[in-house]
Amino acid sequence: MSRAIHPAPLRRGTAAACAALLFVALASGTATGADPTPSPSPTPTASTPPPSGDTGLGGLDPRITAIMRKPDYRNAQWGLLQTDPDDGRVVHSLFPEQFFIPGSTAKLISVSGPWHTLGADHRFVTPLYAVGERDGATLTGDLDLVAQGDLTMGGRTRPDGTFAYTDLDHTYANDFPGATLTPENPLAGIDQLARQVRDSGITRVDGDVIVDSRLFLPDPELVPTPTPLIINDNLIDLMTTPGNRPGADARLDWRPKVAPYEVTSAVKTVAAGKPTAITVTATDGGTRIRLTGTIAAGSEPLLRTSPIGDPAAFGRVALIEALERTGVHVTADPSGANPAGRLPRDYDGRPRVAAYTSPPYAQYAKLILKVSHNLGANLGICLLASTAHSNQCPAGFPVLADFLDQAGVDREQAQLMDGRGGNPADRATPQVLVQMLAYWQRTPDARLFREALPILGVDGLLAENCRGCPARGKVFAKTGAAVGGDALNDRLAVGAITIAGYLDKGGGRYDTFYAGVNGASTPGADPTEVLTIANDLAMIAAYLQESSSP
Repeated sequence: MSRAIHPAPLRRGTAAACAALLFVALASGTATGADPTPSPSPTPTASTPPPSGDTGLGGLDPRITAIMRKPDYRNAQWGLLQTDPDDGRVVHSLFPEQFFIPGSTAKLISVSGPWHTLGADHRFVTPLYAVGERDGATLTGDLDLVAQGDLTMGGRTRPDGTFAYTDLDHTYANDFPGATLTPENPLAGIDQLARQVRDSGITRVDGDVIVDSRLFLPDPELVPTPTPLIINDNLIDLMTTPGNRPGADARLDWRPKVAPYEVTSAVKTVAAGKPTAITVTATDGGTRIRLTGTIAAGSEPLLRTSPIGDPAAFGRVALIEALERTGVHVTADPSGANPAGRLPRDYDGRPRVAAYTSPPYAQYAKLILKVSHNLGANLGICLLASTAHSNQCPAGFPVLADFLDQAGVDREQAQLMDGRGGNPADRATPQVLVQMLAYWQRTPDARLFREALPILGVDGLLAENCRGCPARGKVFAKTGAAVGGDALNDRLAVGAITIAGYLDKGGGRYDTFYAGVNGASTPGADPTEVLTIANDLAMIAAYLQESSSP
């Protein structure tokens, strides 16, 4: 499991906050602990010859070499690779076959596997079966919802079938302010299933509603841990708005509102300019949530989240409530655990009374890549396992390995223990990530994959970066970060900041590229100091796009 190291002066969770900060101003991936980095080689200088196969800094835009030679990076190691897609020619190369901590650039690999294996047009169909005897409008028995690993269950789907996302996703809300919600109903898929049951003629269920989560077993080594049924990313959203004057109670709204979850708030409004500090405490398996603290008058609403402790039980209650809203009465008590022991061995011969059909997988991939969705990236490993008829998520890695072999990607240049790039063991060379990117350029989905990545200065986690530079809109890239604490020196240890993707060089040419630095550190413990390093990486990508090939 990944872990973060925090120096004493920093609040708990600072490592995650630092990484997320990068993503607003640069882009991103996930924060992990400042895990052991590869032994750093000296940052190349004019007197340091590159190893065999490296072109060193020769021929690079001087603005790039100036960044790499900053005194701040004297103990760090840079990696760089840029290739011409037409003939594979190496344009720039610096330690291309050395392992670097990937952060969320690992998602280029973990998303590619399900995209290829399932297909860009794959749709998740989540069925609801009637298990029992039907007499007119009454079902004597159970309604069984068979979870299929649908990441959103309609909770982000726009009317046109595309996914809604914000540049800073609600899954990062606890790390720092600025995360926002999409307007879509997180219970949309559940509501649709309930309406279909009513349309089938059933108005009474003398029995229970059960969520069948046997598709795969949750694997605690994957953090966050995917589950077969996911509603609202397995999170309760908590939005606090300041009152109209100091001393007033803050206003609270939360979603999705499903019993037995209860949310209370004791947050007070303080004078403008005073600190905003809200603590979320969850008890009783996460079903009792309380917010305490302060929010400054006149400030923007602040989003926090609390995890759903039992996604299957949550989904069961959500569906029972949705059925009741549509006029279908369920006699079972909605409180309590999901009664999985009542599930049949299979559903052969059982009537399917409803089904929710998702948008195509390419939309899921776009969401994961644009906002660096960690749960979705880990879910991909479990979905690969299911294609191998296994309910053990680790069985997805051999499927991923087979795909990489077929794609001509040297998988021995990658080490992965999860899908998000957050495990301490995760490593990847610049070359393997560039190979993965080059693979997609040879496929019919080349444009679809490229445009699923954050676009510099335009959208996703690169939306706010380089908005006024010539490279705006011409860099399509996934970024990553690994940030932890250095208690010895009261600073932050930046294990890695990386970026990899495509450079629009004009005329339909898109160079593949990687740039990254391992083993950097900040001058002090202020998380915002990481932004300087993040901005350096963003500008390197921009300068690569702007520069003419040597």
